[in-house]
Amino acid sequence: MTRSVFITGAATGIGRATALLFAGRGYRIGGYDVDEDGLRVLAADITAVGGTPVVGHLDVTDPEEVAQRLSEFAEGSGGTIDILINNAGLLNAGRFEEIPLKVHHREIEVNVKGVVNGLHAAFPYLKNTPGAVVVNLASASAIYGQAELANYSATKFFVRAITEALNLEWGRYGIRVVDMWPLYVNTSMTKDVKTGTTQSLGIRLTAQDIAADIVAAVDVSPTRKALAQVHFPVGLQAKALAAGARFSPAWLTRLVNKKLAGH
Repeated sequence: MTRSVFITGAATGIGRATALLFAGRGYRIGGYDVDEDGLRVLAADITAVGGTPVVGHLDVTDPEEVAQRLSEFAEGSGGTIDILINNAGLLNAGRFEEIPLKVHHREIEVNVKGVVNGLHAAFPYLKNTPGAVVVNLASASAIYGQAELANYSATKFFVRAITEALNLEWGRYGIRVVDMWPLYVNTSMTKDVKTGTTQSLGIRLTAQDIAADIVAAVDVSPTRKALAQVHFPVGLQAKALAAGARFSPAWLTRLVNKKLAGH
């Protein structure tokens, strides 16, 4: 049977690039987003590279719609989903107190509740699929809380925590749960973002970089799978920051982040 992948936020950026990479491998692609015009373009492009598109509107903050779309998609795969990619997200940059409260709340709705909705609704289909994998899009901002990205960073700490917990819980069902930790990615999400860390570190990654690492994280070798890697930093900068945070004392990690943010 053709393998299947369900991707939220698939119309543009990382979601689109990931959909096309899996499509090139012959996957049945569930591409969902609120951007229906973008999805129509995606569907045509998936077909052109050899995949099978199933696209549809999805607001990840609506648990009923999330459950409905996952059910519809899984039905076409015999009740299974090989890969769930929780990619939909928002990023708002600036001083915490200057960002309207409703903007903070919307970011939490999408980045936190959207992930919970997807995980909860997808579980029965993942459990029914041998070798199922969940990929959550976290961020290098889940390594240490980021100035000028306080709320966004906090949402990604949530993604990190739920990934770690479900990697343990769902292991009994043979479901791998992992997350990706990229730094800034050159997509529409970062188009107008200007913070201390964008100036000190730059915006160097592309959507294709993240997509390639997602495919690699899904298709790890038996040896790496045995090591049970949960977090996948993307790019040399994120890998260096992750390693530094792991082995440095807390005061030094704070100092490095303070310097990078220009505070």
